[in-house]
Amino acid sequence: MFSLFRRHQPQPTIERLYGAIVAQARRPAFYTDFTVPDTIEGRFELLLLHTFLVCHRLKGESEEARAVSQEVFDAFLDDMDRTLREMGVGDLTVPKRMKKIGQAFYGRTAAYDAALAEGADALTLALARNVLEREPADAEAAMLAAYVRESVTKLSATPFADLMRGEALFPIPDSNQDRVHA
Repeated sequence: MFSLFRRHQPQPTIERLYGAIVAQARRPAFYTDFTVPDTIEGRFELLLLHTFLVCHRLKGESEEARAVSQEVFDAFLDDMDRTLREMGVGDLTVPKRMKKIGQAFYGRTAAYDAALAEGADALTLALARNVLEREPADAEAAMLAAYVRESVTKLSATPFADLMRGEALFPIPDSNQDRVHA
């Protein structure tokens, strides 16, 4: 009976992989050099972006990879649920907030997938709007877009076996990245 009240515990691989996502999203350079707002919303957007990047990498793979992608997404949702509760959000309000978080994730995923397919300008605009919370896009948005494109390339080159060991190798966010639209 008490098993009904236990949270789903992710496997160690997913914990390590999600831990790598969280560690990357917390890098100070995003908040200093890239000027992502150092707020709850800014931190949420970076965490969502990095979760998207790993899920994006896994979605075109095998059934096993797609299952891992789902588990990473579930770990993201568990983390958001736990964070809301730690922030003092009441039990009756958490499900409503979680619904909004899920909608935000799917909305951003659709926007980022489309922007990656469209090209540099679309990605820069999507990141300016969602992560940097400003329009029109500026030099920091272009830097963030370059970082995202580099992340996609680097994660694409990462073997699935490495990801299954919890090794998501992201580029180091660098303020000296090319600021010109590619």
